[in-house]
Amino acid sequence: MSVSCGIYHERQSRQLCALHALNNLFQGRDPYTKSELDEYCYILTPRSWLNPHRSWFGWGNYDVNVLMYALQQHHCETVWFDRRRDPKCLDLGQILGFIMNVPLRLPLTQLLPPALRMRHWLALRCINGSYYNLDSKLRQPMCLGNEAEFVDYLREQLQPHTDQELFIVMTNDRATSAEGDDAATSEDSDQAGANQRWLKPQFRNAK
Repeated sequence: MSVSCGIYHERQSRQLCALHALNNLFQGRDPYTKSELDEYCYILTPRSWLNPHRSWFGWGNYDVNVLMYALQQHHCETVWFDRRRDPKCLDLGQILGFIMNVPLRLPLTQLLPPALRMRHWLALRCINGSYYNLDSKLRQPMCLGNEAEFVDYLREQLQPHTDQELFIVMTNDRATSAEGDDAATSEDSDQAGANQRWLKPQFRNAK
């Protein structure tokens, strides 16, 4: 772990990229541990041997179910971002950060079936007005610029040929504040708006 210019940044260890992505996302506040994520694997599937949510050797390599469950323990929810959308639709003020899943570019991996190729988790978030790539494989956090530059970065990363997946992370307190202004609308409309609060109002599909 390092702190560069006040930014918490865990470096890669074994196959613990999901653990590092979570702790980098929350900037080291109440950090997760490997034993916690292993416990979440068992909660999701009560089987310690050949558990489907992590490496069979116990080195990490946690799947998206573990990540989402871990975020729920911090009162956060996760939304998969459909890459067919333009990232300009994102209401960044409602979003805590992002977790991205990317393919690992290792020799000969392209010869393997997609299900067997190694993948990697990394965190993206705004810190002190600038957006950063907090990938644990980087020597230090990478500044991506302001909101407009960050949207351009996401647009480039989510091109169809990249095979990368983006997950939006929001805290539940943001959900409460998003719903508060529409008390007079119907319950269904309120729920639809709350579920899409990560979108700018003009891009929401509330009925």
